[in-house]
Amino acid sequence: MKLSEFDFHLPEHLIATRPARPRSSARLLVAQGDGIADRHVFDLPDVLRPGDRLVLNDTRVIPARLSGVRRRVGAEGETQARMEATLLEPLPDGAWRALLRPLKKVRSGEVIVFSDDLSATVTDRADGAATLAFNLAGEDFDAALAASGAMPLPPYIEAKRRADAQDREDYQTIWAKRTGAVAAPTAALHFDAALMAALAAHGVQTTYVTLHVGAGTFLPVKVDDISDHKMHAECGEITEKSANEINATRASGGRIIPVGTTALRLIENAAQRDGSLAPWLGDTDIFITPGFQFQIADALMTNIHLPKSTLMMLVSALMGRERIMAIYAHAIAAEYRFFSYGDASILFPKG
Repeated sequence: MKLSEFDFHLPEHLIATRPARPRSSARLLVAQGDGIADRHVFDLPDVLRPGDRLVLNDTRVIPARLSGVRRRVGAEGETQARMEATLLEPLPDGAWRALLRPLKKVRSGEVIVFSDDLSATVTDRADGAATLAFNLAGEDFDAALAASGAMPLPPYIEAKRRADAQDREDYQTIWAKRTGAVAAPTAALHFDAALMAALAAHGVQTTYVTLHVGAGTFLPVKVDDISDHKMHAECGEITEKSANEINATRASGGRIIPVGTTALRLIENAAQRDGSLAPWLGDTDIFITPGFQFQIADALMTNIHLPKSTLMMLVSALMGRERIMAIYAHAIAAEYRFFSYGDASILFPKG
């Protein structure tokens, strides 16, 4: 399929730069059968059935964006330049792969100072990124990063405003537990304590899995034929307990509904040929496009995505391309708020 088949025009004013408050007051587009209904996220207990199971990603976003000063000593003395770093992934030796701006002006061996406590040496540059060896490790590094870093908002928000203190709360799920993501599982940002209590009272069950969302989730698709696109790899885990919970729900006739494309990709990655879910630990680069056969997920709760993105391809695989384009046309006409801080949808495929 061609990349152009997943394109649509989105008015600029529909891109959300702040989330709804309270979280569950965001709008919810419900696509079921041939119909589309306009609800709110707090209506979710009325949309789901007792015995359904939501699959939630418990990754925790780190404040991965750092501002610092590169110091260079040469024949003319010391020179300084401002640098921006976005941490991408930890490496086995404790260093981090990171995006640096401006990358062309930094050399291997140079030091970037981010705060009085935190600095890093550039040890390598390759494939548009750099390797940073920090002066701290473990809990000391975590504490310094928490003090100096900012939440890594998506580029389409950063283009409109800088991350601030409010984003430390807004860009984190209420159940975030396992540190490692540099982007949020944004569909899950709509849940608050009141909604979780209402879902439990209605008999909707929950299971937690972990997929550490990488910055690659925002990378554009640059090929015309989508089969040529290579997905970024992300680290995930499904525990034996979580796999057993999901398998038990499927056996009893309940529906499995991942909250977010990250949770969906992880459980479909770990699906077995017999339709069961196995425990999983490792990297996944699963790329879900039209024609994919879903084995675990019965529906999906997700935000409303960028045109020509891998996420558009995923929801097209679930619902059919023509159906998803009709859903998105409705969302635009009804002025839903789009992308990471925008409104939500819950998608039930036919049949």
